[in-house]
This record gives sequence, structure tokens and C-alpha cells, in this order.
Amino acid sequence: MKLRYIHSILIVILSLFYANKTSSQTIDGSSRIKAVTAKDILGNPNYLAICYGGYRTDTREVQPTIKQLKEDMRILSALNIKLIRTYNVHFEEAANLLKAIQQLKKEDANFEMYVMLGAWIDCKNAWTEKLPNHDEESDRNAKEIATTVDLANQYPEIVKIIAVGNEAMVKWATSYYVQPSVILKWVNHLQELKKQNKLSKDMWITSSDDFASWGGGDKSYQTKDLEDLVKAVDYVSMHTYAYHNTHYNPSFWKVPSKENTLTDIEKVDAAMARAQEFAEMQYNNVKDYVKSISPDKPIHIGETGWASTSDGLYGNEGSKASDEYKQGLYYKSMRKWTAQQGISCFFFESFDESWKDKSNQKGSENHFGLFTVDGKAKYAIWNYLDSSDFKKLKRDGNTIEKTFFGKEHLLKKTVLTPPN
Repeated sequence: MKLRYIHSILIVILSLFYANKTSSQTIDGSSRIKAVTAKDILGNPNYLAICYGGYRTDTREVQPTIKQLKEDMRILSALNIKLIRTYNVHFEEAANLLKAIQQLKKEDANFEMYVMLGAWIDCKNAWTEKLPNHDEESDRNAKEIATTVDLANQYPEIVKIIAVGNEAMVKWATSYYVQPSVILKWVNHLQELKKQNKLSKDMWITSSDDFASWGGGDKSYQTKDLEDLVKAVDYVSMHTYAYHNTHYNPSFWKVPSKENTLTDIEKVDAAMARAQEFAEMQYNNVKDYVKSISPDKPIHIGETGWASTSDGLYGNEGSKASDEYKQGLYYKSMRKWTAQQGISCFFFESFDESWKDKSNQKGSENHFGLFTVDGKAKYAIWNYLDSSDFKKLKRDGNTIEKTFFGKEHLLKKTVLTPPN
């Protein structure tokens, strides 16, 4: 009888082991994190994704410390974030971030955080006084890719995805964009390393770029090189920004005459529903193009977001798109839609970063974060702060608190109504 009992217990344990790809339970009840791959993570609503930068000041000359990076990872983990996206490896931040996550995993066997490691790609003469040459690439790209590979091999339990370039093919990136052939070259290089066992075969390779760059807009982007790139990547990582289109393509944003009788908040709610539809349309446009080339190619959202402040094109004197209320609505609606569709969504971004528009601290680029620089949680994530997980967390000595003292009536006083 005793042997039968033990045998039954073993069958149950084995069943749990094979039923759950990401975790298992030991006999004493403790949880053990098992190795997962990009294939397990992407499209899985249990692995919320977000874009991350840890800079606290108005310059990247001041690199975040490992202690600060660990603070941020604990905060994001409390939001149920398990996958973060970085943008380059030529600053200390990327390597230190991987060290920070590794340390957290050693401190707590149940801590789970994975990385989509970005390799920045530039054209020749980018960011110099010389005229950018968009038909040739920067000599530095080779070093960026090599460093990315080194880090991925050094931290295989953390790095699950490599992204070649960030908005590196879209032509409005006039300072640095390259032709698709450059991205294709480096994607093929990484895929070849996988075949040679010089990079994990489970590593997924992509390029993270604007919806137009992935064939979802102007047909001038739909070239033979782009077709080859679609075939070469393990999945497509596309960006969509209804926020920016409130200025550049505002037809969906302005209040139609049939809504003139609504209250201001109702007008905002309706506009944000149209913004959600706009993002879905751009995703579906990319999907239609990609599926015509590679029917089974996965497509995920590498970036989308909504700034909470702007004194420019998206502020009170512009499209009136920027406030925390709208950011919160967009965050929640995008999370809901992408979860339903099995789409990973790297929301842009975790924390405000003031280096992005150093000369104008009210510029929208500084205010896409779900948290302020000093660690205040914006409206989009207020509900998370009701959990006890946040009571012990701090950012640079500041406790994590809700903006507007958590008072929605104070928040709504700042809401801007879209123009008629």
C-alpha cells in the first residue's frame, strides 16, 4: 500500500511537471522556476512586457547603479512584469541590468525577469556634423552586435530575444536610419550563429520598428529586402503610436459633431476608444502584409505608449492628448486587447526619463513612464499599489505612492478635452 501511495504521488508530480512549462512544485511545496524560451514567453499573458530605461537624470553620462537597477526590477516585478526590453549595449546600463537580474535570481529562486536585448543600429555619419549616409551603415554596428552576442551568451537564462535596431528603418528617423538590407545582414548573421551553436538555438531574433517599416503603411517600404527580412526574423516586432497620430493624423481624434452633447469626460473616453481602434488598425495592416509573405510568422507589439505630459504638439496648445487619465485608459485597453489576441505588448515605458528631451523638461518624450522619475505611480497602475507588495518598495529612497494622492477627482481636473 505504501509503495502504491508513493507511486501515485510521483505520477501527480510528473503530471504537474509536464503540464506547466514555466514552474514546478517541490514535495515541500516550494516553487522552482524552470527554464523558458522566447516561444514560451511571447504571446503568453502571464509574461507582461514593458520597455525599460533606468536613467534618473537629464544625461546618460550618469549611469544607473546595480542597486538602482535592482530597485526598478523589484518594482516592475510587483506589476507582474516578467519581460523587459532594452535598446542598446554601448552603455554600462545593459550589462549592469543583466547583473542586477542575476543577483535578484540568486537572492530569490522564484524571481522571474527576462530580457529582450536591443542592439542599436545606425547609418554612416549618424549623430555627427556630417551628412548621414543612409545607404551605408556605421562601422560601430559590428561592435554593437558582437557585444550583444557576448551578453546573450553570458546570461542565457535571462536574455531570450535579440532585437537588431530600434526604429532603424523608418525614414522619419532622419538622424540614423538604414536600409532594410543592413538589418537583414545582421539578422542573418545572428541566425547563422544559432546554427553554429554560437548562440542559443532558442534565442529569437527580430528587429523592432515602426508599423510602416514592416509594410503596414506607405507601400514604398514594401521591398524585396523587407520581404527577405520578414522571412529571416523569428517574429515581427512592430510599433504603433496613436498618441503621435493625434497630431499627425488627427481625423480619428477630433470630437465628431454627433458627440457634442457628451460631457467632457465622455468625449475623452470616446476619443480613447478610437485611439485603441487606430492602434488595432495599424497592427492589422502589418499583419496583412506579413502574412502575405510568411503566413505563420508571429507578430507582437515592440512599442506603444501614451505620454502623460506635453507642452508641445500633444499638449494644451496642440492635440490635447497628454494627461494621466488618457494614459491610464490606453494602458488598460491595450493590455486587455493584446491579452485576448495572444499578442505580447511592450508598453513604452516603465519610468519617466528626463534625458530624452533635456532642453525641455515638459516635452512629451520625458513623460511616457508609468512611474515618475521619483517613483510616483501614475493613474494607469494605481490599482497595483493597493497590494502589500508595494509597501516595502522604494525608488532612490522614495516610497512608491499614487500621483494626485490617489484622488481621481483631482486627476480629472487635469484632463484635456480633444478639439472639435
